[in-house]
Amino acid sequence: MKEKSRKIGFTCAYTPLAVIEAAGFTPHRILPLSEVADQAGQLLHDNICPHVKRVLDRALSGDLPDLQGVVFMNSCDAMRRLADAWRTARPTDPVTILDLPIGADDRSVAYFQEEIEKLATWLGALDGERVTGDQIVSSVRKYNQAATALERAAKSAAVGGLRGGRRALQELFNRSVTSPLDDIPALVEQQLQNNEPKKDALVPVFVFGNVLPDPDAFEMLASCGVHVVLDDLCSGSRQITELDVSRAATAWGDLSRALLSRPACARSLPSLLPGEHARRILSMAQESGARGVIAHVMKFCDPYLVRMPAIRQTLRNADIPLLTLEGDCTQRSLGQQRTRIEAFVEMIGGSPS
Repeated sequence: MKEKSRKIGFTCAYTPLAVIEAAGFTPHRILPLSEVADQAGQLLHDNICPHVKRVLDRALSGDLPDLQGVVFMNSCDAMRRLADAWRTARPTDPVTILDLPIGADDRSVAYFQEEIEKLATWLGALDGERVTGDQIVSSVRKYNQAATALERAAKSAAVGGLRGGRRALQELFNRSVTSPLDDIPALVEQQLQNNEPKKDALVPVFVFGNVLPDPDAFEMLASCGVHVVLDDLCSGSRQITELDVSRAATAWGDLSRALLSRPACARSLPSLLPGEHARRILSMAQESGARGVIAHVMKFCDPYLVRMPAIRQTLRNADIPLLTLEGDCTQRSLGQQRTRIEAFVEMIGGSPS
């Protein structure tokens, strides 16, 4: 086996990480966390997804670890533009882009399986291991162990039992996609040691959206009185989930179906289930015991912004308050919303009815 210190960059939670790991590389998510100057406007329009812009800022500034290559998912037009711009920003990086279907029907699964197999071939050309069905099953098993450990940490944080709270949980989420996979269960176990649930005066809130990876953001929310009891974020609980892949003979197709069937982001479109995204948000909010919901959505993110009216109405029909925040992947952006967040917490902070 080759040394797995070699990193493959990625930017989307739908990336087939098990294949990258099975090929002998460490997947490294290029998170939009950096203090580098805004430079993406050199290559992309200013009115484009801030997540994409901050990732490109890091590329243009050289604020990245050594990468053997970068995998992009054609999940939205902004990500497609990022893949194009990357080739200009870092022309020596090997780059591949996988098309991502919007559904999980049989034809979509078959198509995405071909894309995953292309990824394995591309990784092999980078001096990676030849990926077999057995290796995929073994890699998925490791990711499932990490997912189980992270879920334990999330449940502990939900009841106030995780040292460092939701900030510490986000740090674990970030480590899970930037560090060797084998390290994650031990890191979680260390964080959980000698922790006991404790009561506080914070108000339980469910948070959903696309990207919110900054641990400082959750510390700020806590300072406003927010206790995040559950999230639906692609940089949080949706990032690594358990996948049902256990048979080597069907591993490629099973992995494709499992990835497409995981909790969906707004760019997915289950054609036979209109309104499903809004219903899932409502269900998660109710099951978490939240008194309110905060939507944190990237500016110019059309897939999320177009769904917000239906989500807002669905929550209103269930008498669940909603606060919508538009962010740009900077702490100052969220900080400017402090007064609105505090007012929202004050509004929902009374005793449950």
